[in-house]
Parts: sequence; structure tokens; C-alpha cells
Amino acid sequence: MMNGTRRTARPIRWAMVGGGCGSQIGYIHRSAALRDRSFDLVAGAFDLDPARGRAFGAELGLAPERCYANHEALFDGEAARADGIEAVSIATPNSTHFAICRAALEHGLHVVCEKPLCFTVAEAEELQRLAHDRGRVVGVTYGYSGYGTIEQARAMVAAGELGEVRLVNLQFAHGFHSAAVEDDNPAIRWRVDPRFAGPSYVLGDLATHPLHLSEVICPDLKVRRLLCARQSFVKSRAPLEDNAVTLMEYENGAFGTVWTSAVNAGAIHSQKVRIVGSRASLEWWDERPNQLSFEVQGEPARVLERGMPYLHPEALAEDHISVGHAEGLFESWANIYGRFAAAMEATDRGDAARLAALRYPDIAAGVEGVRWVENCVRSADAGGTWVDYL
Repeated sequence: MMNGTRRTARPIRWAMVGGGCGSQIGYIHRSAALRDRSFDLVAGAFDLDPARGRAFGAELGLAPERCYANHEALFDGEAARADGIEAVSIATPNSTHFAICRAALEHGLHVVCEKPLCFTVAEAEELQRLAHDRGRVVGVTYGYSGYGTIEQARAMVAAGELGEVRLVNLQFAHGFHSAAVEDDNPAIRWRVDPRFAGPSYVLGDLATHPLHLSEVICPDLKVRRLLCARQSFVKSRAPLEDNAVTLMEYENGAFGTVWTSAVNAGAIHSQKVRIVGSRASLEWWDERPNQLSFEVQGEPARVLERGMPYLHPEALAEDHISVGHAEGLFESWANIYGRFAAAMEATDRGDAARLAALRYPDIAAGVEGVRWVENCVRSADAGGTWVDYL
């Protein structure tokens, strides 16, 4: 059980690009990174409006001279300091991720980037090569992957408790955008504009979350081909989709489905992952993340509870509080930020053994998310046809 001790010998000097006043995700980045003191926020470029960004940085307690107008000024200014930043989180609209991430890596910084990592596989692979050449860590904020119940599901699949995996059913289908809410909300508007969001809306914004969870739980499953159909029920969002269904055939013969929607009227989140094996099934729901349903054929269904001693050790390693108390998304994010910090320190020390023992949503996960979306868009734009997974 975690007791709040730092995972690194000292805090990593850290900055943010984006995540300023009004950001949907800035606060959770800071809360997660600072929770166990693995990071120390010392600088930032928080806003497109430099004055507003500086004012926000001052509210966070940062020195005025370390609140910069943009990411270029941030990276150059910090590089000139003996106590400059060592890592940066990118919490900006999708269209900026590639350029900012590339610039950060070129300045020798470790990176935590919001997903999608970028718009194309070519861009993603360029970042992957650059990260490898510079020896830097790139983490991607698939924030749901830090739950202990996800670790439990992974361990159960690995132990053969489900038998042979046959079906993977995924969904992330909320209803909050069932009307054109972006007309009155700038924080949502960019998500449905291809200039800023890229080639997809819900496929990239929502579907890659349960997809990544399925990759964590079933790492041996590889997509062979897929078929995607997407719709724009709020017509002003076209060509971007607000609903999509994807079918996937895996190389071992398993089959997968993904329903992704922002127009599932009345639904809160409805992100679910169900893994069906030849002997038993598992199901996880992000609105009840402390429970994992386990259903063995011919036996009563059971619910596995977070923190209980009957769980696999991997599921207990990052508990923040004793069983019976609910943990949530902030704890999950704190877990992955702790792993990011450990990976960054191990990389800097050349500790290959420690780095190999860590599992976190890395740049390979980011590349795979971009690859999946690119294949889905290719299938949908061809009229919803099967395409080989490239």
C-alpha cells in the first residue's frame, strides 16, 4: 500500500504548457503530478494570452519570470537556467501536440502529453524516433489505466482465469453532447473542429481510452483488420463524428467491438470494458471503478472489490487508502504520474532494470492510439469497409 512517499530521490523540476484558467484537464494534471511529490511545478506557459497565463502562474505560486508567453519561450528560458525544467506536460488542443512535443524532446526534456499524441502515424513515429534518439521518456495520459482494478484484470487474464480470450467489448458512450453544446462553450468547440481536433472527434477523444485499457488487460491481442462506421448526428459537426461503431478481428481469432458516442442521451459516461473468455468474463465500468465483475460460467457472479487481500499483488501495489474507501480518477492519474516520474528517473540514471520493470502509458501506446484512429477513419471514409490494420 502506498504511504505517500516519493518514488524518486528528489522531485523532478516540471512545467506545463496549457492547462491554465478554465482548462478541463489542467487541475487533474497538477493534482496527480504533485500528490506524492515526485514532481515540482516551477514554470509554465499556461495560456494563449500571456498576461492571463502569468496571472494564473502567480496564483499557483510560481515566480513571475518563470511564467512564459509560449512554449518556445518556456523551453529556451528554462534551458538557460542551471535549475531549469527537466520535464513538461502538454495540455493543449490536439493540433499543437506534435510541434510542442517535438520541441520539448529537441530541448532534452521528458514529456507527458495529452492524447492523441498527434494526428498521423507518420508524426507519431517521428516523435517515437526522436524520443529514442534523445533518450527521453514520453508518457501519454491514458488516465484510467492507473486503477488497481485494471491491474487485477490484467493479472487474471495472464493467469488464465478467463480461459482463452474470445471477445473484447468496449464502449465509451456519454450523452452530454447530444445537442450542439459547442455553440455556447469554447472549451468544447475546438473538439469538433477538424482544424484543432484532427481527423476524428469521439474516436480520438473517447474510444482510445477503453482501447488502451484493453491493450493493458490483454497485451497479447493484436488487431488484424477492422471496420468502422461513423456518424455526425449533430450535422454541424461533420465531417467529424459524434458516434461510431468499430468491429475488430484479432490475429488469434478473437473479435472486438467498440461503441463510441457523445450523443448517448441520458448516459453519464458509460465507459465499459468487457473481456469474454472460454471459461469466464470480466467487466469494468468507469463509473464504479473500485469494482470488477467476474462471472464464471456455471457459478454465481461475483464482484471483486478494490483493496481486498484476495486480489493479485499487482492490484494492491498502488492503493492510496484502505479498503472500503472509494478511490477515483485523481488516484488513477496520480498512479500513472508516479510511474512517469519513476521512468524518467530510471532513464536519467541509466537504470535499465528498473525501467524494464515499469509499465506505464508510453509513447508506444500513444503511437498505437493514433494508428487505430487512422485506420478507423480510413475504413469509415471508404464507406465502412474492412481494412487491414496498417
